[in-house]
Amino acid sequence: METAVDINWKAIEKIIDNYNRDPEALLMIMQDISDIYNYMPPEVIPLLVKKLGVKESLIYSVATFYKTISLEPRGKYIVSVCTGTACHVRGAEKITEALENQLNIKEGQTTDDGLFTLEGVRCIGCCASGPVITVNQDTHGGVDRSSVIKVIDDYSQQAS
Repeated sequence: METAVDINWKAIEKIIDNYNRDPEALLMIMQDISDIYNYMPPEVIPLLVKKLGVKESLIYSVATFYKTISLEPRGKYIVSVCTGTACHVRGAEKITEALENQLNIKEGQTTDDGLFTLEGVRCIGCCASGPVITVNQDTHGGVDRSSVIKVIDDYSQQAS
């Protein structure tokens, strides 16, 4: 899913200015930019270096450390499968397999239409409801192979 993105440079500058160009706010700035594009466009990195006075290597360190920041384009819907202990023992692996089959992608990939990105996460914090997935900010607990497909179908219909 390699697509060119139009960067709204004024919006990026406004985000940076909202944090008073404070290098300590780098993570929050990157998260706000990611909220707009669903990833951190690499074209923005030189501007962050210039405006915040930070090293490019720091930006890459932050981007690769935090799961919520990606330097690769991601789908409109980020589907996260909890793989923590409680969800694992309740069938998280089967949920991941069902999603991979339904979306025709592997974990860490994005569908060709740019709608879905599938990822595994260590714990969502809803252990009693496992297995659990999140789609962006929405949590879906107690899913099985068939109910998780219905969740994906519902998001697909919302997108069309």
